[in-house]
Amino acid sequence: MLNLSKPTEFTKPEANCLASYVLEMLTAINVDALKPSFTRLPEDPYLEGHYRFRRLSHFQVMGNRLIQMPHRRLFQSKQYNPLLGDVIREYAELEDELIQLEDFQRLIWEFFQFCQLCSDSNEIAVHQIRTTASSQQLGNPAPEGIHRDGVDLVGIFSVDRYGIDGGETHLYKTKTDPPAFSKVLNPGEFLVFRDDQYFHYTSPVKTVDVEQGTRDVFVLTCPGLFPPDA
Repeated sequence: MLNLSKPTEFTKPEANCLASYVLEMLTAINVDALKPSFTRLPEDPYLEGHYRFRRLSHFQVMGNRLIQMPHRRLFQSKQYNPLLGDVIREYAELEDELIQLEDFQRLIWEFFQFCQLCSDSNEIAVHQIRTTASSQQLGNPAPEGIHRDGVDLVGIFSVDRYGIDGGETHLYKTKTDPPAFSKVLNPGEFLVFRDDQYFHYTSPVKTVDVEQGTRDVFVLTCPGLFPPDA
């Protein structure tokens, strides 16, 4: 259990749920403090190609307290994930050293402000994901294609981009429409959107002038995605 401060600069005005997406530059978060933990991410065992690395933890915000929930597995139906749908996935928890960082806690608090507007849940899933690319292989941040996650709210926070091109994030009203939003998320940028309002997708990344490039992000959802018997 951790104490989670409420910085005044993160307090959202009273409002209805998002009418559209929100893109913010979170200058109060020092992304350099978050970078080292990405080098220690275990490989995602559910994808071929050895290009994605991942951890997952779940939290509740209770008043001023950030509470890490007991370990839970990840599950999406094939309705939302045609590639890995109906597969119960197991990922290691985020490192304690990362969770203790004030900058990490500020990110959860920022996202929770939107969750309070758009969800009845106070549970937040935090996916820590590194996508790599090499001179021999592209990295695919969204191998399931244009999709929804089956949650109330999604947030994508960019921590680092190294030696890559691509990785452009798109939001779509329908799968057949042109994207309503298209942008490479640079370090410190935070994109938040309602899952029932937008499909989303991030294009593959390729290396530029390095042997291996990396794209590091946190993906936050409210609530999490759990197996039916969880």
